[in-house]
Amino acid sequence: MTTLDRQPLRLRPIAALRGELTVPGDKSISHRALICNALARGEARVTNLLESADCLSTMACLERWGVQFEREQGATIVRSPGLDRFHAPAGTLDCGNSGTTMRLLAGIAATLPFSSTLDGDDSLRRRPMDRVLEPLAQMGAATDGADGGRLAPIVVGGQPEGLRPFRGRLSVASGQLKSALIFAALRATAESNIEEVGPSRDHTERMLGAMGAQIDTNGAKVRVQPGAALRPRDVDVPGDISAAAFWMVAAAIVPDSDLTLPAVGINPTRAGIIDALRAMGADLTLEHEREVSGEPIADLRVRYAPLRGFEASGDLVVRALDEWPVIAVAAALADGPTTIRDAEELRVKESDRIAATAAMLRALGAEVEERPDGLRIAGGATLRGGVVESRGDHRIAMAAAVAAMIAEGETELRGGESVAISYPEFWRDLERLRDAAAA
Repeated sequence: MTTLDRQPLRLRPIAALRGELTVPGDKSISHRALICNALARGEARVTNLLESADCLSTMACLERWGVQFEREQGATIVRSPGLDRFHAPAGTLDCGNSGTTMRLLAGIAATLPFSSTLDGDDSLRRRPMDRVLEPLAQMGAATDGADGGRLAPIVVGGQPEGLRPFRGRLSVASGQLKSALIFAALRATAESNIEEVGPSRDHTERMLGAMGAQIDTNGAKVRVQPGAALRPRDVDVPGDISAAAFWMVAAAIVPDSDLTLPAVGINPTRAGIIDALRAMGADLTLEHEREVSGEPIADLRVRYAPLRGFEASGDLVVRALDEWPVIAVAAALADGPTTIRDAEELRVKESDRIAATAAMLRALGAEVEERPDGLRIAGGATLRGGVVESRGDHRIAMAAAVAAMIAEGETELRGGESVAISYPEFWRDLERLRDAAAA
């Protein structure tokens, strides 16, 4: 399972998850460590960078603007000429499958004195881009896109006289949208005031603030003063809580498990998985809490315990948005029903994750009701091996792998290679835990 081709994977139950597993670097912070340091003239060292397909897409796009990257003694060195010296790329910036790449770089493209075309794979071409293009156009950027400006490929360029400040409320709770507007606001002609409709990850504000940007947050409001001279900043990327989530749920549902995940980021805007599992009665503790590169981290210890169903809505849904497919696996096994509301955003991810999660659980014997904004999962299921389609979605593939750990018999997973988007070593780590359980 360490060398993936496009053949279906055959997954079987696991005895228990024990010991310690280090998860890869945080994908969101890895993107931002590359992008934010690209805006500052000079050199920065990024350690524990997630070298997934998505982050490599970000690096490739930034290289087309003139940023250089080098691997050196286990770190990635970012060497940038500074934003003022970016040059027009020859051809299209290929964002691959990465919505983060496309949306964040659109905010930077809006500040540049030339137009950039950003495109991606078929999945990315189906994801909404008007939510970013429309506010950038309000700031004066020149924008265009397929299907009347809704979809990629998109074209974004700045204006010689500079961008107007953004002052308004965002249409959705999205760290990607907020970050794009913050990047554009750094080069606006006056202060921007960005108000969120709900909490979203704040890695951009933390990192830019540490680099010298004048950014103030007050609840759901972000104020950005333009014109600050950014300084390069070394970043030690914490473990990705979205990657850790799969092992957290696995340890919570597989009997006799006791697993520790060291140095995982627990930023409160991302830690919804912790709150969700605790609401279900999981035995989860945070140990050795500390701060690294401006981000809170901790060692997460999870032990098996019977779970109960719960209701999730509002802010919790946003703070655990990427984790709902695997939380749904836990819910299928829990005592009593689970209802997930206010999760419409899951329909415009790499797949329609509401539909894909429901299909995955039904294929393994769970009772699930799909709703427009979420799911109702009956709970109390006895999962049995079946055939699961990942639909090209890395998080569906990994959630199915977790379900297979507790399902009776063998599960056939189609599209398991999609894990390379965010967690290239997932199958290797699963085999490592399986070997430890067998020892």
